[in-house]
Amino acid sequence: MLAVDKVSFEEEVLKSEGYILVDFWSQGCEPCKALMPSVEELEGKYGDKIKFCKLDTTKARRLAIQQRILGLPVIAIYKDGNKIDEVVKEDATPENIENMIKKYI
Repeated sequence: MLAVDKVSFEEEVLKSEGYILVDFWSQGCEPCKALMPSVEELEGKYGDKIKFCKLDTTKARRLAIQQRILGLPVIAIYKDGNKIDEVVKEDATPENIENMIKKYI
């Protein structure tokens, strides 16, 4: 999974074409850390159809606010630079993330 930061996010997500999944997480978010292995597993399954990125919001607070990330974890899907879908907090389960991915591939 490609780790992006406040500098590379624009290039890797907002200026990229196609579908990109972004895992918004932070070191202090235990649910985020528990979810990450499942997201990495989904990357193994769907990584040839959708680009997977992760952003540590602790190091990019302004960017997270600009992207309307108000709580964690958030798994969002972007298409051609626009956020088109997301699962948030307790809805961010491996099953819901996979279902969201399946809608777009």
